[in-house]
Amino acid sequence: MLLPWEYGVRNLARRPVRTTLTLVALATVVMLVFVVVGFIRGLEQSLSVSGDENVVLVYSVNSEENIENSSIAARTPSLVAASFDSVVDRFGVTHVSPELYLGTRVKTSAGDEGLGLVRGVTLAAPLVRRSVQLIDGNWPGEGEVMVGRLAAAKLGSSDDAMSIGSILEFEGHQWTIVGRFAAGGAAYESELWCQLSDFQTATKRQDLSLVAMLMSPGGSLAEVKLFCKERIDLELHAIGETEYYATLQQHYKPVRILAWFVVVMVSGAGVFAGLNMMYGAVAGRIREIATLQAIGFRRRAILISLIQEGVLLAAAGSLLSGVVALTMLNGVAVRFTMGAFTLRIDSVAILIGCGVGLLLGVLGALPPALKALRAEVATSLKAV
Repeated sequence: MLLPWEYGVRNLARRPVRTTLTLVALATVVMLVFVVVGFIRGLEQSLSVSGDENVVLVYSVNSEENIENSSIAARTPSLVAASFDSVVDRFGVTHVSPELYLGTRVKTSAGDEGLGLVRGVTLAAPLVRRSVQLIDGNWPGEGEVMVGRLAAAKLGSSDDAMSIGSILEFEGHQWTIVGRFAAGGAAYESELWCQLSDFQTATKRQDLSLVAMLMSPGGSLAEVKLFCKERIDLELHAIGETEYYATLQQHYKPVRILAWFVVVMVSGAGVFAGLNMMYGAVAGRIREIATLQAIGFRRRAILISLIQEGVLLAAAGSLLSGVVALTMLNGVAVRFTMGAFTLRIDSVAILIGCGVGLLLGVLGALPPALKALRAEVATSLKAV
């Protein structure tokens, strides 16, 4: 026969201070798990939505897959566009975007300074980067720049310092912010976009970093790669945009492995904290446990009741942490080497966090409960 469900609930209420401390400890551990898992999910989401399967990137073969180090001739866009019929052309406008992409020191009007990602573009950029949407202000003109919604997080600055009308300083020039854009969580959201010609003048460069082309559904990446191999003089390399960001995901694989290792370590620390708390709780109830055995309850029933208490506490801590994570952590911007992204507390993160919390409840209660039940009933009844 099992002990009544209410027995375990009442036991938690009988020791409010100990119960509260255990609840806070478990909630803290689960919260740390939510933060780490949200970091992993946010990074993966940012890279997965950044690519467009119809976009092909052409850049220098010597850049070793780092577009910031790429340098190609200014005539490359026209050569590439004229070589393929599969490039999208609507109303006489070829969907080819020449771009100069560079990491540089950026200073805000508030005095904050950090490494920003600047992309010099033309009016063809939004035709190719189809996820980019202007959410406030205007497209940049001469001496102007528009900022992604996560650019402030990348620079470690505030949104007020990156508001429309504010001044930014980079490459020895001052730029006025005239617009803000979003890109559905893509990596572009941490960048600053300005006119290509202005950026070339500021950096004293006439070359480009890359050419982005929007291919028609029947277009082939293979023919672009073949063109790059045939034109040895241009020293070009072609890659699909989705493939490029998939490569970045592999590049950040050690970071994700380290983050999962942190989850395991935090969970292990939580198990030991739970063990410590539950050992203290069970040690003060040895006589009570022996009395339950003496009046006829089997050890298995008492063990299930003790585990029930641990699981109830863990469930309450997980629920508390889940509510806080969804309301306060979800969508929080995080700086990273590739730019910035937001913590993502989605269904997977909730499942992992709550699963870890319930596991802590079981593992924390099981060893001390087994130890208490191994003691002789007669000896335990005499315990103080």
